[in-house]
Amino acid sequence: MSCPFCEPPVGRLIVERSEYCLVIDLQHKVLAGSCIIVPKEHRATPFDLTESEIISTFQSLRAVKTRLDAELSPDGYNVGWNCGSTAGQKVEHAHLHVIPRFRDEPLAGKGIRFWLQQDANRRPTGV
Repeated sequence: MSCPFCEPPVGRLIVERSEYCLVIDLQHKVLAGSCIIVPKEHRATPFDLTESEIISTFQSLRAVKTRLDAELSPDGYNVGWNCGSTAGQKVEHAHLHVIPRFRDEPLAGKGIRFWLQQDANRRPTGV
């Protein structure tokens, strides 16, 4: 099975490259400016990253924030990893989501935990 992040990302807008990472603009129609930071080497989750990849990822995160602050002036950010299919990871190649957030969004103030804390997400009793 091919990995969409290991293959050359055809049709994806790469906005930054470093020795260890790529920053890919997701060009999302609702989440303007959202992007992912992806290690060049295939790593299933962030727990598998090398020290150099971790450092490079967070250097890229700072650069992304600087660029997005200048271009879009967001009021906040959601930044996070999904690790494993249960947590919502769709591609088994580590990637850090960076999502700028704005005060005028209908869901402003609702972070990732908002959805996870809903009663509908309660685990069955006795587990």
